[in-house]
Amino acid sequence: MTADVNETRICTVCGRRFGWQKRWARNWSEVRVCSERCRRSRPRRSDRALEGKILELLEARAATSSICPSEAARAVAGDEWRDWMERTRSAARRLAAAGRIQITQRGQPVDPATARGPIRLRLARS
Repeated sequence: MTADVNETRICTVCGRRFGWQKRWARNWSEVRVCSERCRRSRPRRSDRALEGKILELLEARAATSSICPSEAARAVAGDEWRDWMERTRSAARRLAAAGRIQITQRGQPVDPATARGPIRLRLARS
């Protein structure tokens, strides 16, 4: 089977989009992570706790409401929440890739892999 060099995938660890590279020519069908760093740092129990907290906070609000990722980081990490922000954004990207939430900027859904700056999270709309 030949690899489609234009195909992109979502990393199962960080949630970012990545594309085919020549070094993956033999096993492209098996590649699930974007880098060696992501391969070594699979989501931990605390990362899954962040995902759960994001969903819990969203389900406790009105269907049209959204949350800031820092709310989930504060709920899980307390005073250390700033150190957890990149992990929280990664958890949000994983949930968005799974179709459970949407990442928005200025009320409009954005591509989680390319979103820069302030974001909001809301439950995915059917």
